[in-house]
Amino acid sequence: MTSRELHRYSLTVQYDGSPFHGWQFQPAQRTVQGELEAVLERITGERRAVVGSGRTDRGVHALGQVASVDVPAKWSAVELRRSMNALLPTEVWLKEVRRVPADFHPRFHPVSRTYEYRIGVVQDAGSPFHRRWCWDASDNPPELALLSACAERIPGDRCFGSFAKAGQPERGTRSVVQAASWAPWGEIGYRFEIRANRYLHRMVRYLVGTMVDVARGRRSIAEMDTLLHDPDAPIDTSPPAPPEGLFLARVEYPPDRWGEHPDHDPSTSHTPSR
Repeated sequence: MTSRELHRYSLTVQYDGSPFHGWQFQPAQRTVQGELEAVLERITGERRAVVGSGRTDRGVHALGQVASVDVPAKWSAVELRRSMNALLPTEVWLKEVRRVPADFHPRFHPVSRTYEYRIGVVQDAGSPFHRRWCWDASDNPPELALLSACAERIPGDRCFGSFAKAGQPERGTRSVVQAASWAPWGEIGYRFEIRANRYLHRMVRYLVGTMVDVARGRRSIAEMDTLLHDPDAPIDTSPPAPPEGLFLARVEYPPDRWGEHPDHDPSTSHTPSR
């Protein structure tokens, strides 16, 4: 093994997207990718490209964004995680670092990606301890039954072009949505969860915005059906839901791509209470 040999690691990243101009590096703006690369340069002495499973827009959060980076072989997963977490800003935290195969690609190898969207429907949603991480809809709460009726129509392999920001024809418009549902979110409101193989730009936010309009009585559920099944119909989706309620919850990979489970630092591990 030479000192120049590199190992590839996956980074499971959590972040509060509020102060960032999205995930992707931008020279004049603060981004999550930029923060990670700056810390890696500081601890390894070289600029190292961090590749994410996908881009999140400005203000969007993550509970389980996955990225990869190549670092000198002398770094273990435990040491890399500890060192990076010590230097990253408080809005970014590495939940896990693990060794992965040299050809692992976080964007091309996932079997599914799951997003969740949080809506507050009670007065406490306006609290500073909630409003940065949800859509405060307490002034006109949507009906959960209607939200659920919309969500059950979403799963399937179809064109979601009606629920995407225009200007990306080269990407195609088909996605396979494996599951979509609404459920209570504690005592604050409702939580939407959707799992799919891929997403179009702002697809989840357009879906949520349209479902909320249906659940507020501003448009019919028949229009939701039309937007899902006839993307060429002369009707438009509702405006996208605000970014602060959206979280990239998790990205799942085949076991042979996901690599070795890290050797967790014994000083930070514990036995769950029973």
